[in-house]
Amino acid sequence: MALAHEVAFDVNLIDDDGGLARWAPVGTRTALSAHAERDTAAMLTGAVSAGGPPNVRIRRPSGRYVVASCRADEEDGLRRAVPAGALVPRITYRVVGWVGVQGGDERHRHHAVRVGLRVDDGGDERCGWLDCGAVRAEVGDGWAEINGAFRLRARPRAAAVHVHGAPAGVDVKVMDLQVFATDRKARFTQLKEETEKVRKRDVILKLSGGATMSGASIRVVQLENRFPFGSCINKTAIRNPKFVDFFTNNFDWAVFENELKWYSTEPQRGQINYRDADELLDFCHRHGKSTRGHCIFWAVDGDVQQWLKDLGRDDLAAAVQGRLHGLLSRYAGRFRHYDVNNEMLHGRFYRDRLGDGVAPLMFREAARLDPAARLFVNDYNILRGNDPNATPEKYVELVDALRRGGAAVGGIGVQGHMDSPVAGQVIRVALDKLAATGHAPIWITELDVSEPDVGLRADDLEVMLREAYAHPAVEGIVLWGFMQGQMWRPDAYLVDADGNVNEAGQRFLQLQREWRSDASGIVDGDGRFKFRGFHGTYVAQVTTAKGKMLKTFAVEKGDDSLELDLDIEM
Repeated sequence: MALAHEVAFDVNLIDDDGGLARWAPVGTRTALSAHAERDTAAMLTGAVSAGGPPNVRIRRPSGRYVVASCRADEEDGLRRAVPAGALVPRITYRVVGWVGVQGGDERHRHHAVRVGLRVDDGGDERCGWLDCGAVRAEVGDGWAEINGAFRLRARPRAAAVHVHGAPAGVDVKVMDLQVFATDRKARFTQLKEETEKVRKRDVILKLSGGATMSGASIRVVQLENRFPFGSCINKTAIRNPKFVDFFTNNFDWAVFENELKWYSTEPQRGQINYRDADELLDFCHRHGKSTRGHCIFWAVDGDVQQWLKDLGRDDLAAAVQGRLHGLLSRYAGRFRHYDVNNEMLHGRFYRDRLGDGVAPLMFREAARLDPAARLFVNDYNILRGNDPNATPEKYVELVDALRRGGAAVGGIGVQGHMDSPVAGQVIRVALDKLAATGHAPIWITELDVSEPDVGLRADDLEVMLREAYAHPAVEGIVLWGFMQGQMWRPDAYLVDADGNVNEAGQRFLQLQREWRSDASGIVDGDGRFKFRGFHGTYVAQVTTAKGKMLKTFAVEKGDDSLELDLDIEM
């Protein structure tokens, strides 16, 4: 176990001053050179186009950087040793810095740049290489910000951070690279303060009778939190009483794992069957759970039925219209959300065959057929900082393009399939970039944290939940399952197959309790009681010498104090 006194939090372990002294080339032909630019404001301007709006910058660039040129392979670049003795197992480390590219084929204006940690731990092949972040950098003078993380399971003998990734012939440059341990407890303290501002409101209850109620005792208990939590369900899971018990007691929303996807409802052309989807929808209706429709289409080739791939352009266009009309007409008003064309950052099946205009058409038709449903984009790796195809900037570009085509994008779905480690500030930067556009509310739509060590899983899940809950642009969180044997990723469960709640599940329940208000006290001389509570519905119990009275009320979002009149009759 890592000991707190071993870790120096927020201290840069590589002290990058922009010089060549501690950098070494990677590759037989790679050459390194040091450079400096005085106009850091101009560099920031370049960074905005490649790395996001300035209000989410971690720091200003120094202007001193190193260039790796004459690279003969994507793995070529530059590396720098990290003091192995300073790396403590089970601690999450962040890797942040500025990277860029220059030169190469003028036809290609963007290239991926990756940062990784190479470790020698005495032969454990699993720890030989750790991804620490990746970005999509624009060729030229601009800069993009690396923002990634890593965690070690054992103390290494040696370690070095590597920067590489662009094609051969493209120069890679790096500036102000930092590696430092994150202080999870300090971050949680900050997030609790932000949660107080974002999710709570001051409330003044004014009891009828005024001063005559002075001295009465009162207890206010929250019944329901306005912030929704949901889970993925499937037709097998709802036959398991232990699954149903945990689901119905702890979640407000549901999403179907596969049963609504086109390959499930029409695996062969013309053989349409909504039986499984109907069963799940009826289950949710019986238990009073709202539902997300996942998904109308899926953009990734590997998740498209073969019969669709065999169609010509006109027949495929007709099939798309048939899917829209069949699904949305059948379920109009029953799904509150739809993921319209899933994972468009990672697939182009329909756009490649029917043109880019088909994507906004899907949204326009869905909005016409079911105007009450909120229509989402939905994709993965947005929060992880390690996928140059799924950066927040590319996601914003996609939404902008859809809206120019008339698409009514009503929500930004961020899946949240997370692998260890989960670094809170990496998540926050991504959420800030998505929120800065003011496009649409954000939902975490498919959250799971895959980690064999259940203690670390609990820690990472808590990081993810606290970051999302404290962010003002996030309006809901849906888990991609919770029970062993009933979810996609086997090392992500919160409840085992026998119904026992593990440490990760206990952490989830603990946070749900933390985010419920329970206040008690004495009514003041003016017949008022003041408290600050989470948004949601409440019951107040007022006790006097004459007896007890229960009264329900609601606390909605708002920046000012909420004054409510409670009619209390004894």
